[in-house]
Amino acid sequence: MLKKNVTIGLTSGLEVRPVAMLVQIASQYDSRIYVESGNARVNAKSIMGMMTLGMGAGETLVVSAEGDDEEAAMDEIEKYLVGTK
Repeated sequence: MLKKNVTIGLTSGLEVRPVAMLVQIASQYDSRIYVESGNARVNAKSIMGMMTLGMGAGETLVVSAEGDDEEAAMDEIEKYLVGTK
């Protein structure tokens, strides 16, 4: 299992379109992927769950991935969230 703190670099934060894109990226992987903010922990493959976080640019969240492709999943999600993809 991998776990990493990631600071959101997307200028719009996690609004509807960025969340939809994040869910698409996470859904490409077989690993179980979760995003945590404060006391909330949601499945990164669930658009409804991700929308409840309402994270803005510059805020930090915890991403965890567990499974056969966890490293690739973590790399892609981190690249997207920091705004380098």
